[in-house]
Parts: sequence; structure tokens; C-alpha cells
Amino acid sequence: MPDPDLVVTGNIVLDDRILIDGFIAIRNGLIEQVGEGSAPMAKTTENYSGGYVLPGAIDGQVHSLSQHGQEGFEWSSRSAAAGGVTTIVDMPYDDGHLICTGERLRAKAERASERSRVDFALYGTVRPKDGPMFIEEMVNAGAAAFKFSTFATDEVRFPRIPPQTLYECFSEIARFDLIAGVHNENDEVIRFYLDDVRNSGQTDYLSHGLSRPAISELLATAEVYEIGAATGCPAHIVHCSLPRGYEMAASYRKQEYSATIEACIHYLMLCEEEDVCRLGGIAKVNPPIRSKSDRENIWRHLEAGNVTIVSTDHVSWSLDRKNQNNMLDNASGVPGLEVLVPLLATGLKERDLSLTWVARLLASNPAKLFRIDHRKGSFQPGLDADITILVEDRHEYNPSASGNNVVDWSPYSGRELEYRTEATYLRGKLVGRQGVVLAEPGEGQWIKPDLNRIQA
Repeated sequence: MPDPDLVVTGNIVLDDRILIDGFIAIRNGLIEQVGEGSAPMAKTTENYSGGYVLPGAIDGQVHSLSQHGQEGFEWSSRSAAAGGVTTIVDMPYDDGHLICTGERLRAKAERASERSRVDFALYGTVRPKDGPMFIEEMVNAGAAAFKFSTFATDEVRFPRIPPQTLYECFSEIARFDLIAGVHNENDEVIRFYLDDVRNSGQTDYLSHGLSRPAISELLATAEVYEIGAATGCPAHIVHCSLPRGYEMAASYRKQEYSATIEACIHYLMLCEEEDVCRLGGIAKVNPPIRSKSDRENIWRHLEAGNVTIVSTDHVSWSLDRKNQNNMLDNASGVPGLEVLVPLLATGLKERDLSLTWVARLLASNPAKLFRIDHRKGSFQPGLDADITILVEDRHEYNPSASGNNVVDWSPYSGRELEYRTEATYLRGKLVGRQGVVLAEPGEGQWIKPDLNRIQA
């Protein structure tokens, strides 16, 4: 047999171990062989001796189109390629265009295919008045998952789905064994406390957390898991800021229900008393960033295996929507695609935890969660040769330095990182090196679940 097209050497990071001085052999954009010792001859060999060769990261929560005319797939995928993220899972709450039918999902995929530099999968959602009416056609169109909210962020763009409608939707999604992901905040509780804080006149950094107390998140989390248990639908919490939420997820799994949960990177790296206090609206997210104690306890849940995936909940608001003096008047959400992999790796190193957690939480687990592990998520032969090269290099993160982000602000600006992304390979092709993105718009592919396998 002819030599492989490409061999990549270095420390190969798998789910359960690291192969020191190993290799990955690639043919026709697919993994052909993984091993230790002498690497086979190849048409091209890329040597990253001393560096870490990881499966390409999958960011399970990206909002590329939340603000019309602001970011788009051109920029979100550029940040991804620079940071070692080879697949983004994009949310359905596009500005002025809710992705709630098969036709809308296909139209979004067509536009994204023209613009994205990395591969992508897509969430679908529903309008409250439609309920489960269009779920099957979105499944057939290629939806990787479904997203709902128990809180009305916006009545049109990001609506609340009441519990009876959630029950109906979960029942329909259960037929296809896809996940129902939910933004987990109780609408009634937040409305009450938001009015209370506004009436008090408090506007500082503490006001956001006070308007969305822990009970608002925990009540919604319990609702989601109970509906999942009642319908047999895989229930997924898309962002959990509280240790108690991870305890709940673990408890439902012990009862043999499909209950998964997501830790956004900001809950692992930031806290209210150290970061929100100095950043103000820059660090405003929903649910809010909590205390240092909560952050460290989430890390303990990660080490215990209670975190399913880590994501960014990436959104790049224009700065005028993040720099208001009244904390409550700022938009919620932060960018993070360019720095997701180095941030998680840094947090792991600070706690003496293995980089194998990166392979699980940013690759194999999200691939399984979104039912795309027939293409993505590991170094198994036959899968796409998506690779992230990470090297040790202590430096301060500067979001405006690379030119790969549509905004020059970040809650991680000035953060000292222990690693940087050296290179990114998408299906065996080099798409980023040392912060320079080589991929052009349109190189990304739409990745869909394998419905034949799911329905079997």
C-alpha cells in the first residue's frame, strides 16, 4: 500500500492515556493508524515533538448569528480554527430568524457552508405556538440536537417554552434519540427578582447575580430532568453555574436516565468576587458567574466525571452592548472560541489534572452527545483526521493581537495561559498555525447525525 498522506508525531492524547512520542497516520483526510514508537513513512511528516496532539475540539455551544451584521460564520469559524476547534455546534437563535423548521435549518446550513472555515453541526428549536409540529422534519433535515429555554430572553428570537410544550417536544424527540438541550432558568422566579433589584436601584456588578438567584437555575434544572425522565428523552442542561446542578445530573444518571450537563468555560475560569467585580458587563452571562467556591466545586465535579462536556456559549456582542454602567442593561454572553482549548488545559494544569480530560470533554463526549461520533471526536481509524496541537508556552492572552476575532474584548484578556494552540488540522488539512488561519470561508462541512444508526 502507498505511504500515508500525512503523519503527525508528538505526545498523542487519548481519552484514557497519553502516548509519549506517538504518531497519527492520515490517508484521504481520515485517521488510518495511531501508534507509539517509529512512525511510518509518509508523503509528509509534521513533527511536534514535546507538543500534545489532541483530537480536534468540538464546541457544543456557539451563537454565530445572535447580532445581525456582527459576527457570522466567517468570524466564529476563524476564531475556532485559530484555537484548535474543528467543529462548532451552532445555536438556533439567530437574530431575526429562529431556526424552527426543516426549511430554515437547511437554509442556514447552506449559508454556513459558504462561509464556515471549520465543520459545523446545527441545533433546531421550536416556536411556542408550533410545539413539536416541525421536529421530525428538522431531524430529517439534519438537526444534531434541539434547544429550548425555560426563560423568555426574547419573545421572538429566544422564547420561553412552557413545561407542557416541553413535555410534548421531549416526547417527539425521544423517538429519534437526539438530545433536548435546555437553557435552565425559571422565568417566574427571575421576573420577580429582576423587578426587585431594579426597584432597589442597585446597578453594580452584584445586581445581575441577585436578579438570577441559584434557586431560579435549580428549579429549571429539576424540571428539565423530570420531563426527560417522564418521556424517555435524553435531557441536557446546556450551562450549569452551580455544583448542585451537577449533583442532580449524576443522581438522574444513577437512576438510569439519560441526563447530561455542560460546564461553560467561564464557570471554570471566572468567579464573581475576582472577575465580575472588575469586568462588569464584560463578564455578564446567563446563568450568572457565581462565587469562587462554586467555581472550585465545579472543578471537583469535573474530576469526579460529573461534567459531560465543556463549551464556550460563544457570542461576540459589539462592545456597546457590554459596556453599560448599569449591569442589568448589558447583553449576556462572551466570546471564547479562540482560547477555549488553552483555557481548559491551563485550568487542568493548575489543578494537576491530565490533558486526557481535554480529549474527553472537548472531543469524544461532545461527539457522542450530538450523535456525530461516526465522523468526529477521537483518533479511531476511519474518522475524520481533526487534530489540535497544543504546546506549553506561558503567555498572556490578548484577544486583539491575532486579528482572528470580530471583537477585541474578552473576559479572558490578560489571563496568563500555560499553553497555546500551535496548529489545527481539519480532515487532515492544516487550517491554522501559530495564530494564522489558513482556511478559507467555505471549507467547513455540515456534519449531521447518522439517522440510520440512531433509528436502529
